[in-house]
Amino acid sequence: MIAELRERFNRQWSPDLYARFLRRIDETSGTHVEFRCSETPVFFPQPLLEKMVRYGKELYEQLASNPEYRRASEGAIPPEFSVPNESLHPLFVQADFGLVRSAGGSLEPKLVEIQGFPSIYGFQAALAKDYMQVYRLHETVSPRLTNFLGGLDEKSYWDLLGKAILNGHAPEEAVLLEIEPYKQKTLPDFLVTQKKLGIRIACITQVKKQGRRLLFEGVPIKRIYNRVIVDELIRKNIQPEFRLADDIDVEWAGHPNWFFRLSKFSLPWFRHASVPETRFLCDVDRLPENLDEYVLKPLYSFAGLGVKIGPTREEIEAIPARQRHEFVLQKKLDFVATVDTPSGMTKVETRIMYIHDGNELKPVTTVIRTGRGKMMGVDFNKNLDWVGASAGFYER
Repeated sequence: MIAELRERFNRQWSPDLYARFLRRIDETSGTHVEFRCSETPVFFPQPLLEKMVRYGKELYEQLASNPEYRRASEGAIPPEFSVPNESLHPLFVQADFGLVRSAGGSLEPKLVEIQGFPSIYGFQAALAKDYMQVYRLHETVSPRLTNFLGGLDEKSYWDLLGKAILNGHAPEEAVLLEIEPYKQKTLPDFLVTQKKLGIRIACITQVKKQGRRLLFEGVPIKRIYNRVIVDELIRKNIQPEFRLADDIDVEWAGHPNWFFRLSKFSLPWFRHASVPETRFLCDVDRLPENLDEYVLKPLYSFAGLGVKIGPTREEIEAIPARQRHEFVLQKKLDFVATVDTPSGMTKVETRIMYIHDGNELKPVTTVIRTGRGKMMGVDFNKNLDWVGASAGFYER
């Protein structure tokens, strides 16, 4: 998006450098990275990135200051997954933005979704560092580049993340909890986090319950870095020894209730310039004639599962009335391609990552997805080059 920096990068890029970069991220992760990583990072104008950071904070504050939303979101938490001792704020917040062109020609961020569930905080920092080192970005593009937000550098980023995840507990007293973690595409993130913080990786089926205590490999668990996605728990019919709703003696690094509270469920509640028209499907009395200009989204799914762009009337009418509160109908936005690559102009989706330190929501870094397919997820950009997971940099 910064033409001069983009031109410098494209000029020095080579297939050999990219192959070296792919080898490096595997070495850094300690496993093969199965999802596609782009040939290039993305270079942002600082004002545009700052606007996305500001928008994300404003959106969260709209919800946090709205008691009506708090009450309504209680109903979004299924009773069997309502976890006791909920935190006042989500520990982790992610806000995803696409870019549109305003009437005046400038780039404007538009919200795709917001979530109160941890993202790939470990892997993303490592990925950006590998882009920086393999491509020698400080020498070939700009000496002022950084991928960290809020005045952070690599050390202060990991210090803040470690404090958020461990909260003063010894690493052996904490676990990163997931479903079959060694089979997940996000395993590189788990391994990087384990390497940096010393935290153990546990499958939810390996955790034992003893009274109000949980144990992993015989060691009591004091704190859980929660990466369990509930719809996967249901879909795979996983039956652990404990239920998430149990009153257990453990702290949550990322309280599970925020998975439901801060999610696509939030979208119809926003009144903000960055949020396109969005309604719960159960509140739509009459379907729009131009359904090709809308997107149908299930509330609780990840990686684009179940999303229908331009849904048909028949697809919508096939959803039973009792389930329509589990979907939103959103006005589709025409995201513009902004990254100039040898394979053509490419769209970018930017995830602003925040950590709540108990006092304020702090922006820490970004997750970048690039694509030319129908949607931004890796599964929707197969067999394309110069797309995929990436890192965002700006000049500080």
